[in-house]
Amino acid sequence: MASCPLPPTKKNPLDTQAINNFCEYLQIPSVHPNINYDDCVQFLQKQAKTLDLSIKVHNVVPKKPIVVLTWIGTEPNLPSIFLNSHMDVVPVYEDKWTHKPFSAHIDEHNNIYARGTQDMKSVGIQYLEAIRRLKQRGVALKRTIHVSFVPDEETGGIDGMKKYVHTTEFKEMNVGVALDESAASSTDAFKVYYAERCLWQFHIHCPGNPGHGSLLLENTAGEKVAYILKKVYEFRNEQVQILKDNPDWITADVTTINLTKITGGVQTNVIPPEFVLSFDCRIPPKGIDFEKWEKTINQWCKEAGKGVWVEFDHKESPIPPTKLDNSNIYWVAFKKATDKMGLTLKIEICGGATDACYVRDVGIPAIGFSPMNNTPILLHSHDEYLNVDTFLKGIEIYCEILTSMGNKIK
Repeated sequence: MASCPLPPTKKNPLDTQAINNFCEYLQIPSVHPNINYDDCVQFLQKQAKTLDLSIKVHNVVPKKPIVVLTWIGTEPNLPSIFLNSHMDVVPVYEDKWTHKPFSAHIDEHNNIYARGTQDMKSVGIQYLEAIRRLKQRGVALKRTIHVSFVPDEETGGIDGMKKYVHTTEFKEMNVGVALDESAASSTDAFKVYYAERCLWQFHIHCPGNPGHGSLLLENTAGEKVAYILKKVYEFRNEQVQILKDNPDWITADVTTINLTKITGGVQTNVIPPEFVLSFDCRIPPKGIDFEKWEKTINQWCKEAGKGVWVEFDHKESPIPPTKLDNSNIYWVAFKKATDKMGLTLKIEICGGATDACYVRDVGIPAIGFSPMNNTPILLHSHDEYLNVDTFLKGIEIYCEILTSMGNKIK
């Protein structure tokens, strides 16, 4: 891998090393679909050696490695801290990028361009570089730190974190708390996630009488579609109004539902025997009764007409949010560190999905945090980038957070 040209103002050897490691990691095209993770594993093995950390590669699913680097604490019987990031990145449309998406090009403004700069290879490297600095400063933490690099988060984590949290290897780490990703923030504030919305994806089947397009048949699939869409968009508009009535809320605080696909029909002069409507729905962990919401969907189907039914592809159950109060000693330590640095935090529900949901689902608190403030939100976008100074500042932020959380006992 070619190294990035370091901006001339960055002469600190640790900064140089951190940026070069970040760029090298970005230049590995661990992009969907059909990812070969071998280069990521080799890169992390090299990092473990330079950091004098133990490393294990778990293959819960063949060709889907989970890499864990470990820094043993001085009191290893204490519950550990689990720092998670994912190795995979989403596809790119190279012709839409100003610089090649796996070049890690640094422009005249010290912005590093590459897929994964924000989501979330930066965070994985910041974990490791923070440990490097703490070790060089002679800092010893009481708690053991595990740094995990997992596959396939961008496709739902099914063959990654979802299975890993149920393995003996994960349970043996005695994890007390996990840190995972949040997102960039365009303001001074840093986003912190304590919960995620639940994903429901479903198809509503609308059967009806088929026939010639010139007729006025009764009980057609189309009129049932019209009724379902009317009810869906009435509900959707209610959620929009709730957001308007609560200016401090964000989209993740309400239930979103969107029609994403309509299938059915063969040609324009034939009334089809069925239309199928596909919906993406995201439900916050508070403010809605999941059982009542499912009954509402079924009631719409019943009212729409004979034979209308719903088929679920994905229906998550609510997962208890992580408590961000004095009952959570890890949050107390996290907040103490960010307060010490004068950071402003914006506590949010994650609008999408991260691997932290699987950790919370087995009863472990998880905090989503990516130290990228005053940064345009470019995850999954063309020309994704992260500024060099923002990246380096994030390393120091993690130094403070790890020191506080790693030594917090009660």
